Amino acid sequence: MKTRVPAVDGWFTMGDEPALLGSRGAETGSYFFPKNLAFSRNPVAPTEELTEVELSRRGKVWSWATNHYEPPAPYMSPDPFVPYTVVAVELVEEQMVVLGPLAPDADPSTLSVGTEVEVTLGTLYEDDDHEYVIWQWKPVN
Repeated sequence: MKTRVPAVDGWFTMGDEPALLGSRGAETGSYFFPKNLAFSRNPVAPTEELTEVELSRRGKVWSWATNHYEPPAPYMSPDPFVPYTVVAVELVEEQMVVLGPLAPDADPSTLSVGTEVEVTLGTLYEDDDHEYVIWQWKPVN
C-alpha cells in the first residue's frame, strides 16, 4: 500500500476533514493563503505577527474555468490529456478567494456562482512508494 503524502507540504491538513492552512495577522486580522510566516503581506501592517490557522473548509464558487489545453511543464498531465476545471472559491469568513482544481468526479456543468463547495483531497500523481495528494473543491450535496 502506498503512503499518502501532500504534494505541497504545509499548505493543507491531511485526514478525513482536510483544511487549507493559511496565516492570520495579529494586528489586522487579515488572512493569507498560502501561509507565509516570514512577513505580513498587508501594507497597513507589514511587520505584524502572523499565526498559522486552518481556513474554512467550505466556501462559495466565485468563478471557474475549464482548461481544454495542456499546460507546459512542469505540469504533469495524464496521457492522454484530460481537460480540468479550476475553481475560484470565496471563503466568506476570511473574505478571500482561493483557487484550486475541481474534484475530477464533479461535473463542471453543474457549477454556478454561489454553489457551495468544500475542500477534499485528491491524487495529483503517484510513484512506486507514494500517492501525492492536493486539495480540490467538490460541490456540497
